[in-house]
Amino acid sequence: MTSVKQVTNSAFELSPTDRLLNFLKAQGIKDTYVVALTPDASTRNYFRIPWKKGKSIAAVYPEPFDPHFHPYLDVTHLFLESDIPVPEIYAVAGGTGIIVQEDLGDQQLCQVYEVASQEECEDYKERAINIIARIQKATEKAHELKSISSRLAFDEAKLSWELDFFVEHYFQSLRGETLRRAEAAELKAELNDISAELSAAPRVLCHRDFHTANLMLDSINQLRVVDHQDARMGPASYDLVSFLLDRQPTPPSLAELRSYRLLLLEERRLQGLEPLDPS
Repeated sequence: MTSVKQVTNSAFELSPTDRLLNFLKAQGIKDTYVVALTPDASTRNYFRIPWKKGKSIAAVYPEPFDPHFHPYLDVTHLFLESDIPVPEIYAVAGGTGIIVQEDLGDQQLCQVYEVASQEECEDYKERAINIIARIQKATEKAHELKSISSRLAFDEAKLSWELDFFVEHYFQSLRGETLRRAEAAELKAELNDISAELSAAPRVLCHRDFHTANLMLDSINQLRVVDHQDARMGPASYDLVSFLLDRQPTPPSLAELRSYRLLLLEERRLQGLEPLDPS
């Protein structure tokens, strides 16, 4: 008699494309023409596929998963419950490592910036900062639902790892430099102080990777959030700094940074959140 484990192992001997095609046929979908999409630094494969509700996106994972303990599904549920605009989930097949979700199209905010007017860009930034405040408002809901995100945090160890990652890839990979031992020790001490200070700050729910490549404009020009599976608790400034500085060709001025920070504080106030020190 064939076991479920044997069937699962057999499925993963197939390529991601063949695994997906078998899944679609099992769903009774006759049109099985799929388009491979280029993943961004991911172990997952993405495809645009035909579906019962029209075209959808399939994420095909390299291994099976339990849908009840899956970060992406967990955080998607939390965000939808909190009225945060993320793609709807259409189908889940944990045994074959497949999630089918709403297709938001191809318009990343970073691409829209390239053709939008300055006034339009400012409007998008304001809308994005509103979403950051709404994510922070979901902090209580994350604890209430016992979300995976409520049990993860930017603690001192995690922040230190991220800063070490920056040092390695900025100095070595990008600049091709090797710091002298004294310089490296001095920088490490500074970064440890930063990690300690940030980890001691009050924590709210953070997207964790909130930048313009992870914000999409859908067919009705609504801003939607993707790549949210790594959400966790952290400083209230984390997502804002990521949005304003990460992957930006030209960083905002100090005056603009202060303006956007005040905007986040105001959006938090409108969401009924506790005031933060504006300094």
